[in-house]
Amino acid sequence: MRSTILIFVSLLLIGLIQFIDIKGTGESGDKGYVIVLHGGAGEMNRNTPDSIKNAYYKSLTEALTIGKKILEEGGTSMDAVEKVINYLEDNPDFNSGKGAVFTAEGTHELDASIMNGRDLSCGAVAGVKHIKNPISLARMVMEKSPHVLFAGEGAERFAEKTGIELVSNDYFHTQQQLKKWEERSKKDKNGTVGCVALDKTGNLKEGTSTGGMSGKMSGRVGDSPLVNAGTYANNNSCAVSCTGWGELFIRNTVAYNISALMEYKNMSLQEAVKYMIHNRLPESSGGLIAVDKNGNYAAEFNTTSMLRGIADSKGKFEIKIWE
Repeated sequence: MRSTILIFVSLLLIGLIQFIDIKGTGESGDKGYVIVLHGGAGEMNRNTPDSIKNAYYKSLTEALTIGKKILEEGGTSMDAVEKVINYLEDNPDFNSGKGAVFTAEGTHELDASIMNGRDLSCGAVAGVKHIKNPISLARMVMEKSPHVLFAGEGAERFAEKTGIELVSNDYFHTQQQLKKWEERSKKDKNGTVGCVALDKTGNLKEGTSTGGMSGKMSGRVGDSPLVNAGTYANNNSCAVSCTGWGELFIRNTVAYNISALMEYKNMSLQEAVKYMIHNRLPESSGGLIAVDKNGNYAAEFNTTSMLRGIADSKGKFEIKIWE
C-alpha cells in the first residue's frame, strides 16, 4: 500500500514538473526574440547636418522594422539577418552593396559572411565585384556547398550556379554616386553593416557585409568575411558582428574571443564585449554588436559614433548614433 502511494505521489510530481515546464516558463515555443543591427562605426560628428542624420535614422528604422516583423511572426533569425542586410546593401547610404566605397583602382570589391549558431555552419565570400547582395551569396555558400569561404571569380561562378543576381561593377556607382561619395567622405561616411538575432526558437544568427576600406589595395580582405575575426555565432554563447579597422579585428580574433570569454571565463556578454573593445583594441578602431543565448544584447565602440538599432519582443525599438 505504501509503495503504491509513493508511486502515485511520484507520478503527480512528475506531472506537475512537466506542467510547469510547459506552461509556467514560456520556454516551449514561446521564447522572446532580439535583433540588433549596425551601419558602421566611425567619426561622425554630432554637428552633422540634420538632413544627413535624419536619413540615417530613417534607413536604420526601416531596416530594423524588416527584421522585427520577421521575428515577430515566428520567422527564423537567419531570414531576419539576411533580409535586414539585403536592405542595407541596397541602400547607398551604407558601405555595402550599392553604397560600397571605391578601391584605389576606382572599382568595388565586396565581402560578406553569415553564421548559424545552432551548428556553427557558416558561409562567406570575399573580393566579389558583381554580386548585388553578397550576404545572400554567403548564405548559399553555407547551405549549398561543403565549403565556408569563396573568393573572387570562383565565388561569382558559384553565384551563377545558385541563381544569385550578378550585376556590372558599375551598378555600385554612377557619376552622381561618385560625387556623393566624394562629398560624404569629408563627412565621415560610415562603414560595414551587420545584424545579429535571436529568434523565438532560441537560435542565434549573425551576418556582416561590407565594401571594405576606402582606397584599399585591390585584393585586400578585411575581417567581415572571416569567421572568428569579424563574425561569429554560437548557441552556447552569443552572436557577434564587428565593424571598423579590419586588420585589428583579425589580429585580435575579436568575435570568437567574446564567445570564448563567456564560455571559458564565465564573463557576461557586456563584460566580454567591453574587454575586447576597450582592452584589446586601440582607440578609434571600431565597434561591434552582439546578442547572447539569453537575449541580452550589447553595442560597444571606441570611435566617436556607431550607427545601430535594437528591437525585441518586449517592445523595445531604439535607433542610436552616438550615446
